[in-house]
Amino acid sequence: MKEELTLSIGILTISDTRNLLTDLSGQTIEQIVTDHQLIVTDRIVVSDDVEAIHSGLEQLWDADVLITSGGTGLAKRDVTFEAVQPLIAQEIPGFGEFFRLLSFEEIGTHAMASRSLAFFTEDDKLVFVLPGSTHAVTLAMKQLILPEIYHLIKERRK
Repeated sequence: MKEELTLSIGILTISDTRNLLTDLSGQTIEQIVTDHQLIVTDRIVVSDDVEAIHSGLEQLWDADVLITSGGTGLAKRDVTFEAVQPLIAQEIPGFGEFFRLLSFEEIGTHAMASRSLAFFTEDDKLVFVLPGSTHAVTLAMKQLILPEIYHLIKERRK
């Protein structure tokens, strides 16, 4: 399947303190994606605000897959989950469960505070919502997303 399908990836970082130059998590995702011969359509940084997140996603909407980082915690300013929730047509519950399990193995019970998730939108866009740390995005990309991305797209397109 990997040889038959070329996927494009849009990367959205949600942060009140980062920009394109200081966004290490977005840079990490971009590097991992390009190392695996996937196409990055664009990488954007927006503030942790529902409207800004919607605007950023809209700018990236031409990509096959959208990957966000940041704003998935429990702080009052972390609104990524609330911003993407209306877009969920079909959640992939195993993604968040496995991500928290792998995180638990590394950081302990703090992992339960992550609201990471993956889902498909009504128009079959695959979206991954990740925490903002470079370690978390590396873990998710290498252990969960890259091994399954083609399979998930294939299943959805059946």
